[in-house]
Amino acid sequence: MRLIGFDPGLLNTGWGVIDVDGNRLRHVADGTVRTSPKASLSDRLVELHAGLQEVIAEHHPEEAAVEETFVNKNPVSTLKLGQARGVVMLVPALAGLYVAEYLPNLVKKTVVGSGHAQKEQIQMMVKTLLPGAQIATADAADALAVAICHAHHRGSAERVKALARMAT
Repeated sequence: MRLIGFDPGLLNTGWGVIDVDGNRLRHVADGTVRTSPKASLSDRLVELHAGLQEVIAEHHPEEAAVEETFVNKNPVSTLKLGQARGVVMLVPALAGLYVAEYLPNLVKKTVVGSGHAQKEQIQMMVKTLLPGAQIATADAADALAVAICHAHHRGSAERVKALARMAT
């Protein structure tokens, strides 16, 4: 199964694609969709939408996962991030993909083992779990961590469903 993870941002949205075969994970690609900081908010959202459409069209994921956002102290920044996150969720949904959401602490706990892991720890574990991956940016590493988290939790949910079917 091919999964794509997203780390939403208005300036930089990280993305990472992995293939999952049972417990095996394989790095496919990663990168960052960047928007023009001097463009209007609406133009930046259009840039984000177009960039994400290209990534999905190129890599053909079967499911998507998006990191939920923390509420910042600055309400204007939080609102802009929320708008970007909306686009990040909309694009795969329009492509017919199931879109899962994960809290940042769950992503960190799943990948590193601690819900309060530092970015460097996440990057190190992503490289460990996806040998040979040349990760483009910190945002892409975070997106790959989201995809890994989805692979782990998606598999758990599938096993629970299978056990429930067997019991009936």
